Parts: sequence; C-alpha cells; structure tokens
Amino acid sequence: MSQNTTFQKCLHAWYLKNHRDLPWRKTKDIYAIWVSEVMLQQTRVDTAISYYLNFLSVFPTLQDLAKAPLERVLKLWEGLGYYARCRNLHKAAQFLVNTNRSQIPTTWEGFRMLPGVGEYIAAAVLSISLNQPYAVVDGNVKRVYARLLCENTPINSATSHVHYQKIADRYLFKSHPSDWNQALMELGALICTPTSPNCTICPVSKICKSYLKNKVKEFPKRLQTAKIPTYFVSIGVVLKNGKILITRRKEDGFLGGLWEFPGGKRKTKESAEMACVREIKEECKLDVNIESYLMRVKHAYTHFKVDIDVFICRYQKGRIWLKSATAHAWVSPNQLHKYPFPKANHLFMRQLFSYLQKNK
Repeated sequence: MSQNTTFQKCLHAWYLKNHRDLPWRKTKDIYAIWVSEVMLQQTRVDTAISYYLNFLSVFPTLQDLAKAPLERVLKLWEGLGYYARCRNLHKAAQFLVNTNRSQIPTTWEGFRMLPGVGEYIAAAVLSISLNQPYAVVDGNVKRVYARLLCENTPINSATSHVHYQKIADRYLFKSHPSDWNQALMELGALICTPTSPNCTICPVSKICKSYLKNKVKEFPKRLQTAKIPTYFVSIGVVLKNGKILITRRKEDGFLGGLWEFPGGKRKTKESAEMACVREIKEECKLDVNIESYLMRVKHAYTHFKVDIDVFICRYQKGRIWLKSATAHAWVSPNQLHKYPFPKANHLFMRQLFSYLQKNK
C-alpha cells in the first residue's frame, strides 16, 4: 500500500469516528455551508458556532440575506471581525438574487466569480456541500503536510500557498473530498496543533516523517516577520443635550460600514487630549471641551495594535461636516446597542454607561 493510500485510509477512518459534532456538518445546503466557511476564516470554531446559528435563524435563505440592509447584517456579525467577509457575502447574495434567480453557482468558475470567494472558500464550499474534488489549503492543512512530509517551505512565505496547494491536490482523496477536506482541518485543529501536537494518538503518525525522525518541533517552518506596530489613538464620546455623536465608516474600507465614536491617531509629541479635540474638529468640524478621561483600551488587529484613550467631551459649537465618515447620528445612550460597532469600541461601553449613569 502506497504512502498516499495509507494516509488517506487512516485519516478518513479516524475522521468518521472522531469528528466533532458541529452544526454546519448537519447539512449539505450550499448556502449554509458557504456561511459557515466565511465565518470560519480567521475565526475559532467555538466562537463561530453561536454566530452561525444566530445568522441562519435570522437569514435562513440567500433571499433573506440579500433583502436585509447591510447595517442589520453587520450587527449580527458584530464581534466576529474581518468585516469585509460579511460585506462580500451580503454583496454576493444580492448579486445572485438580482442576476441569477437566487441560484448559487455549483461550478468552480461560477462560484469563484462572486465577491469574496477565493480559492479556499470555493474549494471548501464545493467539496463539502457537493462532494466536488477540490482540495482545501488553510493554516491547519499546511501544518499537517509540513510535518507529514518534512516540508521546508515556510508556511507564511509568499509561495507557500501554491506549494502546499500542489501537495494537497496530490493527496486529495477524490472519492471522498467532503470528508477528506474536513478530516485534514480536523486533524490540524485537534491533534496536529501549532504548539503541542499530540503525536501519540495521531492516526497517521506511523507515516509522518517529522514524527519518525523526531523532528516534529522543527515543522512547520516559518519566516521571521516584522514586529507588529502599535498606534496611539484618541476617541471622543461627544455629548450634546443628552445625545451622543456617532459616525459611520465608509463601506469599502477597514471596518467598513460600522459606526464609531469620532477620533483618530495621535501625532508625534501630541498629547492624547489634544489629539482628541483636533480629530473631532478635523473629522466633524465641531469644537468640543474635554469633560473627563474615561479609560485606555488596548486591541490587536492582524497587522497592528492600538492603544486607545477615551474621553468624555461636551459639544461647544459647530455644525456637522464629515471629512471621511459617510453618515452621523445623535443618539441616546439606550440606542447605542442598535448600531454595529468595532470590538475596540465595545471594550469601553460598560465604563461609558457607568459614567453616564453617575453623571446624569
């Protein structure tokens, strides 16, 4: 029996007996599988489960998603991050309802043309829902193959995807592509983990080169990356006659379509207070006075971190004129929950409500 055949049979048998009971594994509906795969990009399974169930309860069909306002869709996505995924899914649903009689394409070419559908999403959705023979490659899959074969290609190099895609295509269990792709990802998630792989119970350890050579800790290889920068940001919660000013970000940019409290990056040698007043003036054309310092919150994105100083401000004068935001609203505190906000803003919401309650 070849190494390829042994690998396929052992891993497939293990998956059938040991796979997790996840909600998206109880359906073959292409829409539901699509939603799950979009959510699972850059998101832990445990986190995605509740979002997936809630999302499908509100938008059970493609048509339901397409007719919903983007803001409502973003609100349901709130906290998952990587909001371009959500916007693209919504855009694709509208496109299909308007141009393709609400039919989701079942061919590689047709599905790949949709907004936000890259090679991974296409391979995952078409293989899992329709059992089409496309091999998926994500971080888990790269790690499994790197250890299995003692592959020296760094998994974060510019050429890694093409390299590991060729390997995945070669090992694809073509008679069971749905189970196979999920089995690879399951192995990477449960056993062949990044830091503490449990090789003693791995179903394919007897053919894993890094295990047999006692080199598991040496794989996968990674290129050194630059240190993630930290940006210092000031935000102002602007109060006027019992209302709070919020603004909406452009839909096509970072955190697109979400609402936020106005503010921005601090300049070199500029105090946090000065940055807050200046940013509100530049972004909204309003003059404000700082009433109180609320708190500092820290948040990490994929490529940078932010330290955010939050201030309570009082409106003094000026008429709203937005520089980069697309809309604004003056809302009462008990209306804030209706709007989708970035996670970084939620980090100080409790303290904000506490402050407002004490200073009525």
